[in-house]
Order: sequence, then structure tokens, then C-alpha cells
Amino acid sequence: MIDPIHSLAFSIQANRGVYALLLGSGVSRAAKIPTGWEVTLDLIRKLAVIQDDTANPDPEAWYVQKFQKEPDYSDLLEDLAKTPAERQQLLRTYWEPSEQEREEGDKQPTAAHHAIAALAKQEFIKIIVTTNFDRLMENALRDAGIEPIVLSSPDQVRGALPLTHVQRCVLFKVHGDYLDTRIRNTPTELERYPEEFNKLLDQIFDEFGLIVCGWSATWDNALRKAIERCPSRRFATYWAVRGESNDEAQRLINQREAETIIIQDANTFFQTVQQHVQSIEDFSRPHPLSTEASVATLERYLSEPKYRIQLFNFVDQTVERIIKTTTGEAFAVQGSSPPDGESITARVRSYDAACSTLLSMAAVGGYWAEEGHYSVWQRALQRLSDVSAQDGYSVQSVWFELKRYPGTLLLYALGLGATEAGQLPFLGRMLETIINTGHGRDKSAVQMLPPFRLFSQSGQVIKSLKGMERSSTPLNDWLHNQLKQPVRRLIPNDEKYTLIFDKLEILIALSHAFQRQRVPVDVGAFVYRDENRERILQEIKKSLSELEQTSPFIKVVSLEKLPRIACKVWMLSRNLSVAFSNQFRTAGYPETILCPDRPHHPRAGSFKV
Repeated sequence: MIDPIHSLAFSIQANRGVYALLLGSGVSRAAKIPTGWEVTLDLIRKLAVIQDDTANPDPEAWYVQKFQKEPDYSDLLEDLAKTPAERQQLLRTYWEPSEQEREEGDKQPTAAHHAIAALAKQEFIKIIVTTNFDRLMENALRDAGIEPIVLSSPDQVRGALPLTHVQRCVLFKVHGDYLDTRIRNTPTELERYPEEFNKLLDQIFDEFGLIVCGWSATWDNALRKAIERCPSRRFATYWAVRGESNDEAQRLINQREAETIIIQDANTFFQTVQQHVQSIEDFSRPHPLSTEASVATLERYLSEPKYRIQLFNFVDQTVERIIKTTTGEAFAVQGSSPPDGESITARVRSYDAACSTLLSMAAVGGYWAEEGHYSVWQRALQRLSDVSAQDGYSVQSVWFELKRYPGTLLLYALGLGATEAGQLPFLGRMLETIINTGHGRDKSAVQMLPPFRLFSQSGQVIKSLKGMERSSTPLNDWLHNQLKQPVRRLIPNDEKYTLIFDKLEILIALSHAFQRQRVPVDVGAFVYRDENRERILQEIKKSLSELEQTSPFIKVVSLEKLPRIACKVWMLSRNLSVAFSNQFRTAGYPETILCPDRPHHPRAGSFKV
């Protein structure tokens, strides 16, 4: 059996930002922070002292006998401190350390708080719900360079950004903040929450996985009810328990089918989780020195034909490691949660990390490609893109289609290097590479791997990628950002990099247009970079005009005749609503260059060629 804490670490790393924390007083216990009820009892003792009485050994019973009512935190504060400033000063002594306490390390963020902050810094944790009044969690987050959004009152919840727009971390203090006299700690106050709180809790418990630690569930009726009324469990619940859970907690554990983790204490638990998550992350993303060493090895094998076998084995082994990594639990198709912005972004990032070393190698491989290298990279492309449909898999599943994403990354990395070096015949061969579609019909790489084809079955779901919600070409823009670093040694200038990226996507679009006999409109990020698009299309047009059938652009789309590529360039320009057709009319092309056997091309409207 896999240790539950290991399963939790894998889930957090693979689903960045999907899990919310529910922290109780047990997380702050190591810092010697009193609970709200402990503060109330201590205030009763102080009240008894100024009345020349003693409230020991049962302060609550003394208060009920003296005042004929249950103790109320706010009433006590008003009796003991008459102004807000006085009340704040009184409360500081409970939650803020004295000089001696500071020296002894008391009332300061614990190892658990710092471990949570480390997870939040890497965006593994974005939502923290806590019953604690103290500010230890805020302080730990700020120490890590994160300014959290703190919600502790109904008006703050009303004015807060929706959770989907939160960039860093939300700290939801459901019982209030110690400097606010409206904190909740009596049984009556804990019986119900404001409607604003209930609405936000319902969303969190429904849409996020849950990690519970340090919360007994004994006194907080309103919080228990919020968990009980959650209609679904999209993600798992993990419940950290010291010893045996009480009846109230066990009922919630059973209802949510939670995985119980027996822990020694909160510090050890969160430190262990954070270290495991970081270990998985480090394993998934190779160290930069490892990547540099791999690129140096590749360059040596590319330099002479005598290393042909070593080159094949080296690339093949690198691909094999990626396949092993991306067939693990974190990349499962069956049993995975429904795709949304957080889960899709986490999965794509995991693929990016797993492929990072190969992408740096591929950019160099595309740049220095010789004909003897073609089969090595074609095999790598086939292996990373070859997805076989298994029982229970749906070819319309986003998770299934994402299985081909490493192939897309490799195609683009090879293509960027080749385009920069003018290795267009090599690019043409890569685009022709035959890929297993997963449902019985083999197709070329250019028909299966470009972004506009990768999610052909899943509609607009890929638009939910983090940061790409408003992009008209979300995966293209994501690739543009992700591949910049792997090819930086070849293309260090950002402006030139974008030009080469757009040129590659236009060539991919032309190749796809030739093979599919149509030009999709949203084929690349160049649709909104007008200057780059015009510059590249003019370059292609000039090459066709001057070199005709010796133009290198003929080979990139594997054409035997010049006329058809000329038509495709014109079609691409026309579909992108650019003023390119007039240039073709006046460019002086002889009729034999464009579609000589068809005086009216079917896709050219009334344009006579």
C-alpha cells in the first residue's frame, strides 16, 4: 500500500493550486498561541480578580453563577477595556510575543507555517481556511514574499476577487482576527456564519480538494455544517489526525470518504509534505546543469557521422525517461478529475517540466540537422505522440488529447531550431512524420500535433490555461512562452525569437493547408502580429517568384509543383483578412505558375489565375 502522505504529495504536485487547507488551533499549538476559548477563560479570571474573587477552578461556572448568562467574548472585552485602542492592547498580550517569548521562539510562525508558505510560494496551495485568530500564517506568507488576501469579515468577503482570479494566496479566517472584537468563540457564535461566509465556504469545499490539520471539528458547528452540505467531491480529502479522531471528525471523514493520515504533529506533517512535493518537482524538472550536460553530449554526437549509433541511443533514452514519467499517476486519463483551469494548467506544466531537457536538445538538433539525423528525430516524435486508445479511454477526453502534447513540444522545439538555421527540408520531414491517432487511422504530425489540431475534440477548454483566458490562440501563446528558454542559446534576442516562432507557425499552417486542402483561420499567434506576418509572407512570396520550383519553401510542405503552394500562400493571406491578394494580382506571376490546369481555382473566388 502506498503511504497516504506520499499519495498526498503526488496529488499536490500534479494538481497545482487545486487543494485548499483547513487549519485548526493544533497548527498554532507549537507556537504556544492560546485558543479563543482559552482567552475567554483567562479574561474571566482577570474579571474575577478585579472583583476580589477567584474564578478557579471553573471560570465558566463562576461567570454563569455571577452574571446568570453564558460567557461572551465581546461582553468581557467591554467590561475589561472600554475603548477599541485599549481592547487591542489587551489582546496583543495573548497573540504577540514579548521580548522573552521572542527569544524563546514562542508566538512566532512554526515550521508548519513556513512549510505551508513554501508551498504557497510555488502556487501549490492558494486557499487557506483557518479557525485561528492569530497572524502566524500571514507572517509566514509575508516572510516568503507573499502578500496574502486576508478575509475575516463579511464586508471583506463581499469585496474580494472571485477565487478564479486570485493570483497568489487567500487566507480565510472564518472565526475572525484577534484585533477585531467580532471574533467568534462562544458556542452561540460558532453555531452559524454570515451568509457571505457560507457562500464562500460552499464554493471552496465543492471546487477544491481539502487537507485538514489541527481541527477537531468538536465546537465549530457552522463549519461542520458547511462541510456536510457540500454536494460533491471533485478532489480528494486528506485528514491529518493525531491518535484517534473524535466522533464529529469521523463522521465528516466518512462523509467525504477522506484519506486519514496519522501524524506526530502539525510541524512534522507539513514539513514532510512540503519536502516530498519539492522532491517530486525537482525530479520532474531536471537541474539546469543536467540539461546543459545533455545538450553538450548531443552536440558531440551531432558533430561526426561515427557517433550515429550513440546519437540514436542518447535521444531514445531521453525520450524513454519522458514516457515513463508521463505514464505515472499524475498523468492518468482514467479516474482523473474533470478538467478545469487549475487542473489543466497543472497537467500542462507537468508535461513541460518532464520534457524540458529534451526540448533544449531538440532545438540544437533541429539547427544542426543533417539527413542522417532525420530518422532519429522522427522516431522520437512518433514515440512521444503515439497514443493508443485503451478500454475506457474517450478520444474526446482532454486528458487523452494531452497525451500528444509532448509531441507538440518536440515538434515546435525542432521546428524553431530548423527555422532559425534555414533547415526547411528537415522541417518538412518532421511535419510528414506518421503519427498513430489512437483510433485506427494514422496521420501526419502536421495533421495531429499543432495546437489548432491537438484539441480538435475538446472545443474551447484549453482557453482555461492560466493566463491565457483572453487569448485567441491560448496554446500557441503558451508554447511561445514555454519554448523561449530552451532555444535561448540559439536565439537570444526576444524580438527575433517571436519572428522565428511566427515563421514556424506559418510554415506549419501552409503544410497543413496542403495536406488538408483547407486553411484554418486561428492557426497561430501570428494572426494578431501583423508586422511579423506580412514580413514572413513577403519573404515566401519573393522566394517563390524568384526561385520558383527551387524555392526551399516548396520542400517544407512536400509539394511537387510550385502552383499549389502559391495558391496556399494566397489563401492563407486571404483567410487572415490581409491585403495580400492584390499583391498576387500585380506580382507578375505567369499563369503557368499558379494552377495552370484550372483557370478558376475553387478556393480563389472570382480571382482569375
